[in-house]
Order: sequence, then C-alpha cells, then structure tokens
Amino acid sequence: MNSKVIKIGIVQQANTVDIEANICKLEKNIKDCAANGVQLVVLQELHNSTYFCQTEDVDVFDLAESIPGSSTRRFGALAKALSIVLVTSLFEKRAPGIYHNTAVVFEKDGSIAGKYRKMHIPDDPAYYEKFYFTPGDLGFKPIETSLGKLGVLVCWDQWYPEAARLMALQGADLLIYPTAIGWESTDSADEKKRQLDAWMISQRGHAVANGIPVVSVNRTGHESDPSGQTNGIQFWGNSFVAGPQGEILQQSSSDQEENQVLEVSISHSEDVRRIWPFFRDRRIDAYKKILKRFVD
Repeated sequence: MNSKVIKIGIVQQANTVDIEANICKLEKNIKDCAANGVQLVVLQELHNSTYFCQTEDVDVFDLAESIPGSSTRRFGALAKALSIVLVTSLFEKRAPGIYHNTAVVFEKDGSIAGKYRKMHIPDDPAYYEKFYFTPGDLGFKPIETSLGKLGVLVCWDQWYPEAARLMALQGADLLIYPTAIGWESTDSADEKKRQLDAWMISQRGHAVANGIPVVSVNRTGHESDPSGQTNGIQFWGNSFVAGPQGEILQQSSSDQEENQVLEVSISHSEDVRRIWPFFRDRRIDAYKKILKRFVD
C-alpha cells in the first residue's frame, strides 16, 4: 500500500493582552515550522488574544471580526507565502448579536478551504463561553484540503465521542482540536493530574475508536482574571499528537512555548482499521436512543 505522510507543525504559545504582539509571534512561530518543511500548521484556540471567557464583558465583543476579514487576509497571505495548509481559530462576528468560535482552514494558495463553528459551548466558572458564542450550525463535516480531509473541532468538542465519530464516518484523515484549557490555582496536584490525564485519555480514545491520528494544540502560560475574583487560569500546554492506536507521537511541555514538528502517517489508519475493524462491527441498528437527551 502506498504510504502517505504529512509533516505537521504545532504551535503552543502564551498570549498577552497585546493582540498585535500575539499575532506577530504567531507569524514568527508559523514561519519557524515552515522552515522545517511542514505541510500543515495547527494553532491553538482563539490564538489572537488572551482567553477572554474568564469573565462576561460586553466590550469584549469588539474583538470579534468578520470572516473573511482582517485576520483571514493576514493568515491567508502567510499560508500562501509559505505554501502550507494552516488551521486557525478566530472570534467570528457573523451578524449583530451573533458570534461564533470559528476555526478557519487555509489552503496552501491562501484561499479559505473551509471553516468550522464550535458546536459544544461550555458554561463553567472561568469558561463563560455561552455568553459570547452562538453554537455552531455547520455540523460535523471534514474540511477538504490538498493534504486530505481535516476533521477540525474545537476544545470542548474534544470530550464528545459523537463529534469525532461523525467526522471519521465522513472520511476525516485527521482529527484536529485547537484548545484553550488549564488549571484553577486552588486545584490540588492530584486533581490537576486527573484533569490532564482525562483530557489526554479522551482524545486518545477518539484516535483508537476511529483509527485515525489526533492533533491537539493547547496554549500555555498564566492568564489573570480581569475581574480579580479568581487567580486566573494556568494553561497546561501538553499539546500532543496521537496515532491511530492512541500512541503518543509528540507531546509538548506544560509550561513552555514550543513549536513541534513531526511526520504523521495518514495511510497507517488503513492498517489499523484492518486489525481493529470497529466500523465493520458497529451496531447501527441499535443506536437510536443515542439521539435522546437521557434514556429513562
């Protein structure tokens, strides 16, 4: 069987309130990856700014932008100049009062290959995303690129096996999760380990259950709570790539900004699915109740 390998760059970055400085650093990091011959670069969730969802503030909506817009022009031009496929994560203003957490994928000619609007929207202390984001309405559909079909999802989506499965059933070659997740300062060391382990196990499980690689890119660094009511979030980094059997192919540190470059075999998924034929043995006749909120 012919071997198809993609060289991937992942950018794990710490951000500040200076958006232009964040973007300039992103551009430098993307170029650094490209200098190492990557074909695909993946960025973290909402990478232009700090993670503003720690509080509910109507003025934050001023950060949102149209798609196409200034960021898509800038990142599209960079993708074209470097001849790479680029996965970005933007705060989209769709219409007055309608905003989305949107991943935009650029083809290597700089055009927009497609976008995905985050479907699962959390609402937890320090993660008040329902205040800002309307749930996505584009569904779970892989984005066609010159490198293959990219199953792009965003952060909170990574806990839902249904989302990963639907991407895989439509031919996704990779699952990609731009992410912003971290610890609260009052969590014990044991609790922090449990949370990090659960995060990685969940996504590695998607790789195993669907027989495809997973790319998860988180931010790092501490971001303070603008309200001062909490001690902020320590983003836990640990961006990683897992193979189709859940094996860790690359993992970043918890507290350092890093650009990681690695090769991932896409064709290996065929080998894995031959020995673990989960798709063959799915009981599609028996899953109707999965469409219910709860089964009494």
